[in-house]
Amino acid sequence: MDRIRIQVLNPVGVFTGFTLIGLTLASPVRAADTAIIQEILDGNQLYIDSQQAKVSQKATEPQQVSTRNSRGQLLFNSGAVGRLNRFSRMQLGSSCYQLRQGQILVSGKQDGCTRSARLSVRGTNYVLEVSEDGATEVYVLEGEVELRSVEPNTELDKMPSTDKDQHRQPLSEQEVIIRSGESLRVSPEGTFSSLRKLTAGDYRSIFKGPLFRGFRTEIPAAFALKSYLRSQYPSVRIPSLPRIKPGSPLRLPGGRFFRF
Repeated sequence: MDRIRIQVLNPVGVFTGFTLIGLTLASPVRAADTAIIQEILDGNQLYIDSQQAKVSQKATEPQQVSTRNSRGQLLFNSGAVGRLNRFSRMQLGSSCYQLRQGQILVSGKQDGCTRSARLSVRGTNYVLEVSEDGATEVYVLEGEVELRSVEPNTELDKMPSTDKDQHRQPLSEQEVIIRSGESLRVSPEGTFSSLRKLTAGDYRSIFKGPLFRGFRTEIPAAFALKSYLRSQYPSVRIPSLPRIKPGSPLRLPGGRFFRF
């Protein structure tokens, strides 16, 4: 897959020795049992289960929302927004959404999960990625995310709903806090990378990428993100929303993913 590559500098800390398998945002639980399709960009390859979806269509737990060579924006019943990148797949659940592959930008208080670890969001703009090798990466653009490891259970993985993540047992009481301007990678083997500080160049690359460019609707927590950027990286700007006539097609050339 084509990805934008940028460099991340300044390690903040190192965490190792965790086996991770389910990423759900902790209490208070913010359900993701429904989501409404708000935008579809770059064609019409966005699907609810195996059926092609349309704008304003609702997906309900335990349905899956996926993209091929298109991108999309979803409105969760929590009020948060999620932007799915190309070739991404997520499943709705009563306790969280589960990202199974690809990338999602989440803006607002919305809990989520992967097969790697549990996350608790505290009012955040963050990017979550599940790579092809099963690794999980979290990039906190603004706000705070709490990451906790959970116990592997192959039987739970056979369950159809993301509610299975409620039954996973934590491996440790230790939590990793990822704050504004930090990122963390978890290997498929469960090893935490160093916490890394995002640079102004990193933010510019993200904002020029497929999770921001071309969308017509502003993210719910845009004000908080802009405030953080003004205080930390005053030269960095979030792309302005395009002025597009109704019915005009949106096209974004370039790669599917950004990459740190």
